[in-house]
Amino acid sequence: MIFRELPVPGACVVEPELNKDPRGFFARLWCREEFQARGLCGEFVQCSTSFNERAGTLRGMHYQAEPHGEVKLVRCTRGTLHDVILDLRPDSPHFKRWTAVELSAANRLTLYIPKGVAHGFQTLEPDTDVLYHISEFYHSESVRGVRWNDPAFGIDWPLPDPILSGRDRNFPLWTP
Repeated sequence: MIFRELPVPGACVVEPELNKDPRGFFARLWCREEFQARGLCGEFVQCSTSFNERAGTLRGMHYQAEPHGEVKLVRCTRGTLHDVILDLRPDSPHFKRWTAVELSAANRLTLYIPKGVAHGFQTLEPDTDVLYHISEFYHSESVRGVRWNDPAFGIDWPLPDPILSGRDRNFPLWTP
């Protein structure tokens, strides 16, 4: 696996190293020892999926507050998406800034998202599937979010007029 650091401290893109032969390839997507050797979370307690029927679907910006903060590994298994992470850790040098990565079935990249970082994405193709490995169990009382178009962050989304849930549309604007 190849780990590429992102501007958000602790976040990275994980690229599989493809071991090719005439049949195709084999690659590791996750290895507890390799993740832990880099100071990354190596334990995940849940695996979830998201199916998105239409291009332009936007999910986010979500996170879980402490003491149930969660690390996520996110991979697109069908289609393409514009994946955004937003650093909400007050002690981070990247506080209130965002970074985007394109994830697709074709590029096979995985995004590692540390605790305290909100996550969201917009699908760029119809019928896009997203796979999540999550380090913490879901705790409804700890679920948080910030508005996808909050001017405090200025996130650039690639497609206009996103398809949103009521919850995502109505998250409050940021208040420090």
